[in-house]
Amino acid sequence: MGNLLGIDLGTSRVKVLLVDEKGDILGQGDQGYPFLTPQPGWVEQDPHLWWSATLKAVRQALAGLEDTSSIAGIGLCGQMHGTVFLDDRNELLGPAVIWPDQRSSRQVEEISSLVGRERLVEITGSPLAAGFQAATIRWFQQEKAGFFNQAGKVLLPKDYLRWRMTGILCSEPSDGAGSLLLNGRTRDWSAEILAKLDIDPDLLPRIQPSLNLAGKLVHNVGRELGIPGGIPVITGAADTASSLLGAGITSAKDLLLTISTGGQLILPFYEFTVDRFGRMHTFCSTLEPGPRQAGWYRMSATLSAGQSLRWLREEIFKEGVDYDHLTAAAEEAAIGAEGLIFWPYLLGERSPLMDPQARGMFIGLTTRHGKKEMVRSVMEGVIFSLYDAYRLMIEAHIHPERIILSGGGGRSQLWSQMVADIFGLPVVRLQIGEQSALGAAMMAGAGIGLYDIVETSQRWAKYETEIDPDLINEARYHQIFAMYRSIYQQIKANTTSQ
Repeated sequence: MGNLLGIDLGTSRVKVLLVDEKGDILGQGDQGYPFLTPQPGWVEQDPHLWWSATLKAVRQALAGLEDTSSIAGIGLCGQMHGTVFLDDRNELLGPAVIWPDQRSSRQVEEISSLVGRERLVEITGSPLAAGFQAATIRWFQQEKAGFFNQAGKVLLPKDYLRWRMTGILCSEPSDGAGSLLLNGRTRDWSAEILAKLDIDPDLLPRIQPSLNLAGKLVHNVGRELGIPGGIPVITGAADTASSLLGAGITSAKDLLLTISTGGQLILPFYEFTVDRFGRMHTFCSTLEPGPRQAGWYRMSATLSAGQSLRWLREEIFKEGVDYDHLTAAAEEAAIGAEGLIFWPYLLGERSPLMDPQARGMFIGLTTRHGKKEMVRSVMEGVIFSLYDAYRLMIEAHIHPERIILSGGGGRSQLWSQMVADIFGLPVVRLQIGEQSALGAAMMAGAGIGLYDIVETSQRWAKYETEIDPDLINEARYHQIFAMYRSIYQQIKANTTSQ
């Protein structure tokens, strides 16, 4: 049947998996690239570095493969929301603006007013945030009009990568949904939003299903990689949507919880339904809607999950110790960290607060608190922030049966048990840490007709032993969470009234 390549263009690294038709991993590649911060609040990356890193990572993954002609297909996924500008000759106009960028905060308010906040959520399924493509485009229209007027095409990050591989410009619903320019119901660009924002529809690539054949690997790229040209390249998906496939989640029975730099809660849906208050996102999935296919998913996000622990280690403790050392210290502290509570709002917060001005804070800090309590408080605060977002799902009568845990934080036994105890649900950890890249490989196989994507997703995903919640811990954590929320509400109310 042939082997498959899955490529995940992440926020800080590109990850590549080579798998066989059973989903067994034959090779892996991993290459990083830096953030560019030319001004405070601006976050950019150089797409040329995406491309060179991808070439290196693919070659790493293929290093042990004797017969490169065995590669039957290539699938892609990538970081959401970012903006890449090409000129009329499809040459890069400048760096890509990526999702953590905050320069467009004023444009978020303007767009929400122009379209109407509720109308925007009704069309797209999501509230707008700085760093989303709609807001970034508006910023360039207003602040860099000369630059913007040179643009011939505006792409999302993984769509730029695919263009370099195939010479084909296109996109698909799952990544398009994260731009806030897509109609979530029709799964195509929204004529209403484009008209309100004065965006020429020709600036955007055409939308086609995630599993469609986008094109074939151009021969000169194949020569760089040492593989044949002409290999089918599948359209692909947003990394979050791809991660659902890699985690074996195709129905609302399982909730995907990711603890990486940020944190996400992701749950598939069979219908396009939205939170009209705009407290969480509804995005298109990789699957076209159907009786067995959940065409959408709801996502809640916290911006600083693993980032909070990294901040504590590097900026407060200023230590080079690994995270295992930190979590071992946290295990020595009691539940509740001796009354110390941490809000992980170091970058503002998304769900459920949707407040870019929210700020992180230790509450209750005293001289009796040391390293172990501070680490435990940060870890608990991150899970409280995710549970706070999860309550929106409970409010909407959504009750998954278990949690599939992924991301770097998911490898921590302590964090895994915290998730089980705070959420009150059994937790299983994925055996593979690169499920977005695995999902991309699945899409490659499904896109060339090797198998059914839903069945393969469930068959390829592999889990570790289930972790059950401790009922005593659960009760204690719910008392602490009540304080976590009430103190924030009091401080927020006092700040707002001043």
